[in-house]
Amino acid sequence: MDTERIARRLAGLVRDHLVPGAQLAVHRPGGQLWTTEVGLPTDAAVPIGSITKTFTATVAMALVSDGDLDLDTPLPDVDHPLTLRHLLSHTGGLPSDPDDVRTTSLRRHALEAGRNLVPLHQPGAGFSYSNIGYVLVGHLIEVATGMSWWEAVDAVLLRPLGLTPHFTVGPDAEPGVVLGHAVNGPLKRVVPVRQSLELVDAPAGALAASATELVTFGRMLAGASPQLVDPDDLALMRTPVRHAEPFGMADGWGLGLALYERDGTVWVGHDGTADGTSCHLRINPEDGTVVALTTNGSSGFALWRDLVPELVAAGLPVGDYDGLRALREPIEPPDDCAGSFVNGDTEYSVQPTEREVLKLTVDGEPFADLSLFDGLVFAMRDSDTGDTSQTGRFLRNPRDGGIEWIQIGGRLARRQVPEMV
Repeated sequence: MDTERIARRLAGLVRDHLVPGAQLAVHRPGGQLWTTEVGLPTDAAVPIGSITKTFTATVAMALVSDGDLDLDTPLPDVDHPLTLRHLLSHTGGLPSDPDDVRTTSLRRHALEAGRNLVPLHQPGAGFSYSNIGYVLVGHLIEVATGMSWWEAVDAVLLRPLGLTPHFTVGPDAEPGVVLGHAVNGPLKRVVPVRQSLELVDAPAGALAASATELVTFGRMLAGASPQLVDPDDLALMRTPVRHAEPFGMADGWGLGLALYERDGTVWVGHDGTADGTSCHLRINPEDGTVVALTTNGSSGFALWRDLVPELVAAGLPVGDYDGLRALREPIEPPDDCAGSFVNGDTEYSVQPTEREVLKLTVDGEPFADLSLFDGLVFAMRDSDTGDTSQTGRFLRNPRDGGIEWIQIGGRLARRQVPEMV
């Protein structure tokens, strides 16, 4: 691994993407840890967004190993036959998250969501990335341990790993976590932003960590000591779940871990976006390699996307997702692509244009132009940035063959049927 080349390219990409700071940590077989930083101290805690979900999942799986939780017992006080396995793999058919949060109680929020949310599909029948699903996992952890989610994450996971807890919201929230930045590339504008996560969404995104701390966590998920999860249960976390097809996000999904393929090798990990931050964790369970990047700029995702081929060229063939591989022959959009699709309180509207390109708006705001390809997959041209690296797809109902869902960023939205007047 050419560390000098990686450090040089990271510094260049930080500059090109206007990211104020970044940390990169790599653990290689044989106990070798290498780090490099630009604009941030080595130990600075960066809000890691949805990588928090993998921490929450690991706590839940540790409780499964101890017999305190069961993967396939239906959840109590929920109107749908949901299980912990469904929640951890995003196959419960739950929408992403409700807009109207009226409580600061995790228990009350979880119960209201379980009773009131309209499912996108039957549990176990498909994949749709869901924050509220991990709120339910957090509630199960609290019931099983008698502790708050914050206390349980610290006691079951962070403390045994020797990690200092850093939270962006909650009773132990730290004002000293790294500040995020909203980056506007065309205007060359970088503006500091504060974290706005709701208290009840903590199990889905409230942790902050350095890249080095993420590597410590990742090594445990690869099988290194301390073994906090039974090896068989740890293997389940890394095993693809049936019907978990996270199109637009990853090549597959296990229990709390995304799967990424690279030259026949399956890496696992998670990406995380908080307010003005973007962080990435990749683990190769076969040889124990772990790669972690933290950035405190909203353009950090684009930086990661550009960094991955540089890592490969420097001798570190890290796994990542490339949705463009699914694009084959362009096709003319079928008429039934158009319409309104909903995920909880979020509405996706698809309308045709004169250029055989579909126009996508989200909650009434321009989002992207869609170019359709064989298999009803599409390339997206971002309305604000012009970025064309993201993909999505339409899905047909197997019963009648009509297009019933759109999937973007791993999230499903179901066609809204107009009400009869």
